[in-house]
Amino acid sequence: MTVGQAQEDLVGGLERLHGPVTVVRRCTELAELLAACQSGLARAAVVAEGTEDLTASLVDRLGAVGVAIVALTDSTEEASRLRGIGVTSAVSTVDSAALAERISDAVSQLTGNRLTGSGLTGVGLAGVKQREHGFAETGAALRPETDDADPVPAVAGTGKIVAVWGPAGSPGRTLVAVNIAGELAAAGKSVLLIDADSYGASVAAVLGLLDEAAGLAQACRLADQGLLDRETLLRVALPVAATAGSFRVLTGITRADRWTELRAAALALVLERAREVADVVVVDTGFCLEADEELSFDTMAPRRNAATLRSLEMADTVFAVGAADPIGVPRLVRGLAELETAVPGVAPAVVMNKVRATAVGRSPERQLREAWDRFGPGTGIKAFLPSDPGASDAALLSGSLLLEAAPDSRLRAAIAKLVCAPAQQKRGSSVFSSTAKRKLRG
Repeated sequence: MTVGQAQEDLVGGLERLHGPVTVVRRCTELAELLAACQSGLARAAVVAEGTEDLTASLVDRLGAVGVAIVALTDSTEEASRLRGIGVTSAVSTVDSAALAERISDAVSQLTGNRLTGSGLTGVGLAGVKQREHGFAETGAALRPETDDADPVPAVAGTGKIVAVWGPAGSPGRTLVAVNIAGELAAAGKSVLLIDADSYGASVAAVLGLLDEAAGLAQACRLADQGLLDRETLLRVALPVAATAGSFRVLTGITRADRWTELRAAALALVLERAREVADVVVVDTGFCLEADEELSFDTMAPRRNAATLRSLEMADTVFAVGAADPIGVPRLVRGLAELETAVPGVAPAVVMNKVRATAVGRSPERQLREAWDRFGPGTGIKAFLPSDPGASDAALLSGSLLLEAAPDSRLRAAIAKLVCAPAQQKRGSSVFSSTAKRKLRG
């Protein structure tokens, strides 16, 4: 709720300008503000008090219906937090002309159209007391503020996001994602592995991690509140040490019904922050690309597959993993068509996993390539990963990477080649050979 003291001078100052900004409604609480904005009544909302209730998810919801937010605060820390979740801020003593300019800029940044004198903008004022007659009353002019300088935009991270996706049917997404992270770490890259599978998160189990905390959910909560900085992200992520290199992991949700904790806006902030702390961010995504929630009555409801869709939208590289068998290949073909529809413009690198002669016949790679050229969607096959159940089972049983459990396996070599990482020789025993050697956070 954004309930606060009356701000009649704020309303009156804007009304007296007779410019492009028109106050159409004053709200006493956040729920009323949301309802007014979602009805199309306003193109901008000014939050006079109660800015601590603003979150990235709320900003995203209002942005989806074309409403920009301007918040008034005198705290530099709060202004920084608001800036991190996409809210324009101004001091509470800003003069009316400067505030109108801020509102116009915020709308322009959101919609690409700047307000002019010939257009009207509805502004919902949260934290402003509504009088019984419902009209704004004029008041004293707002005091000018000389220290209301424009904030310096944050520098974007340079890390690359690699998303590993695949259709339903256990094609091996997690196996590929985990070992891509391990190979890149062994090659000297700083790596952050994120488990964004909202249906069956399993990165922690594959790595033998015993921590039950959902690291990604925790990071999303902090990001939603604008409190996720570099140091906090590194504290939330579990450190994992291997015989060659180390990396960090944001573990997935512990139950599928916790998917609502992975909101798209919050996850986007986590991924942007991850770019700043790692050279490569590897994301293990879910399989489902449906967006049926958008057809429901409540179009602002959380999206069941938001974590997968947002990860794919933000990825610099997408690996589409499919099982190389008569069932897995058609699933991948259909899945790629769905991927193109869900994330237009995506150019996935196709990876055939579990390649074996017993499933497709002699010379399996040649057979698969010929069939793909004939029936596939036109995207070439990037890599073939041989079926090696012995190496996979050994790694899973010990909760370790292939480079530790089976460093000489063909599967491990193929994954290393996929990410252009040199094959590392096994040095010493696996750090995952016993629970005591696993790097966990309490």
